[in-house]
Amino acid sequence: MLIQYNKKIPKDALCIIDMIEKAGFEAYIVGGCVRDLLMNRVPHDWDITTSAQPEEVKKIFKRTYDTGIKHGTVTVILNEEHYEVTTYRIEGEYKDFRRPTEVSFVEDITLDLSRRDFTMNAIAYHPERGFVDPYNGQADIEKRLIRSVRSATERFTEDALRILRAVRFSAQLGFKIEEDTLKGINKCKDLLTHISKERVRDEFLKICLSPRPEHINELKELGLLEYIIPEFIGGYNTPQNHPHHVYHVAQHTIVAMQNIEPTVRLRLTMLLHDVGKISTRTTDKHGIDHFYNHPKKSVHIAEKVLKELKLDNRMIKEVGQLIYYHDYHIKHTIDKVYVKKMLREIGPELFDELLKVQNADAHAQNLEKLGPKLIIIEKQRKLKEEVLANEEPYQKSMMKLTGSDLMEAGIPKGKKIGWLLDKALDKIIYDPTYNEKEKLVAYCHKIYTED
Repeated sequence: MLIQYNKKIPKDALCIIDMIEKAGFEAYIVGGCVRDLLMNRVPHDWDITTSAQPEEVKKIFKRTYDTGIKHGTVTVILNEEHYEVTTYRIEGEYKDFRRPTEVSFVEDITLDLSRRDFTMNAIAYHPERGFVDPYNGQADIEKRLIRSVRSATERFTEDALRILRAVRFSAQLGFKIEEDTLKGINKCKDLLTHISKERVRDEFLKICLSPRPEHINELKELGLLEYIIPEFIGGYNTPQNHPHHVYHVAQHTIVAMQNIEPTVRLRLTMLLHDVGKISTRTTDKHGIDHFYNHPKKSVHIAEKVLKELKLDNRMIKEVGQLIYYHDYHIKHTIDKVYVKKMLREIGPELFDELLKVQNADAHAQNLEKLGPKLIIIEKQRKLKEEVLANEEPYQKSMMKLTGSDLMEAGIPKGKKIGWLLDKALDKIIYDPTYNEKEKLVAYCHKIYTED
């Protein structure tokens, strides 16, 4: 029976266990990798726990480095692969609701498992002795349940981030959170105020990137959104009474997230693309809702949210650009001039992302009106391909004109040079045949003398 599991475990991990045990200690594979083995998933990491203390582990292996030696973790390098090996431990008081002030090493694997978050993660596995499962984690995996080890209130009081981890695992695995665990979340959720924004962000992004971003609804139902992105909550009370829409703002957003690939940039764009509608909704005399200038408002809110969640500046800028232009095509004639202007603003890569955003947005609206929207998206794609294939200029670096050319033509150095280059680019966006040095110099000189 164990053979089916042993075949899936890296030989190096099995070798580490064997070497530790030959030195007179116990060792097991533990945690999420055991859960994934039982679920026939591919583990990302292989964690090993042992009765050997850190200094003893370092004596057994030639190549190690201290990862978190204060908490019993040493990284072992075997055949260039890195494996974390952690001593069995129990934990002291959690004064910051995140990490214990101290740990004590123990020699009983069941004591070590007792400190873990959920039963599905509190299972150890040995290639010969099999599973150690004191909290019936295997049964909960079969039932597809997320259940706290022992008291949910104690586990969440120790480490409040486990509250978000419960929802994250639910989103990633499709498991339900067990009733007593839900009660513990409700009782302890205020402790999330003690958790760093970076930690909150990491768990929230994993929910957003999961196969089930609709678990954002679970965050709302559990009263957790206010600790992450309170600006989004109003979307649940913002209807869209409009022929092109069938959902309120929050549900439209989540359906849009379901319809786009799971990258941070795209999922965050869909999450925040309509958040400005909450404060811009107006209703005309026919009962039709309108959301004038909501993209601009959404960008403003998105920048605030993403800064608070400690996203990097490049991500904030690019998400903002995608949000700002997500329905720009609705108000403009789609032709090569439009496409080149967009390429000038955001570049080819982000242009492709923008089409994905438009597609996801359209699929989260009234599907009876989907056809014409897809035609517009495809038209933009084809025009962009033509522009690139024909090498039609859309940015200054593609012009056959430089600032030096203008100064050589007698135009003084200064702000006017940049202004004239912009004017020249506008000209060749409309008429690519104008992209010749002589023509552009003459054109700019004429504008300069008339100004």
